[in-house]
Amino acid sequence: MNDHDGQPGGRAASLRERQAELVEALTSGGPVPRGFDGRRVEAARVALLRKRAGEVARPWPSLAAAFGPRWVGVFAGWADRRPTLGALRDGWDLARDLESRGELPAAAGAELAIREAAWRYDGRSAPRARRAPAIRSAAGSVAIQIAGWVRVVNSVRRP
Repeated sequence: MNDHDGQPGGRAASLRERQAELVEALTSGGPVPRGFDGRRVEAARVALLRKRAGEVARPWPSLAAAFGPRWVGVFAGWADRRPTLGALRDGWDLARDLESRGELPAAAGAELAIREAAWRYDGRSAPRARRAPAIRSAAGSVAIQIAGWVRVVNSVRRP
């Protein structure tokens, strides 16, 4: 008798549950499922965070560049226990989190302000283009959107 027999749903349900546990360990910091090598799961988790950081850097180049060689560590520290919502949304959520703590580099402020002026994003559902004029600011930069055109009208360096 193996550990799958006698369980509701049999082998398929147990496999599905174990796969879900492994995905949670790899993407959300969940516990390593029984029977898996903890060191290998951790190595795979770190590699996935590094890959995510690279994916987020594509739609958020100024954010990534502002941290230079520290980018992967900054992103991984933030994303460690957060499952991905996609590169655009992960970067957006990180930039907002940094801005709320006063830690968003000025070099990334215009990038966030432009996105905030052009798009509506509530942190839960997919971003949608704004139809009405908007003014948004982040880390000393101010962006204005009118009729689909977005311009940074002010960029002030923070001390």
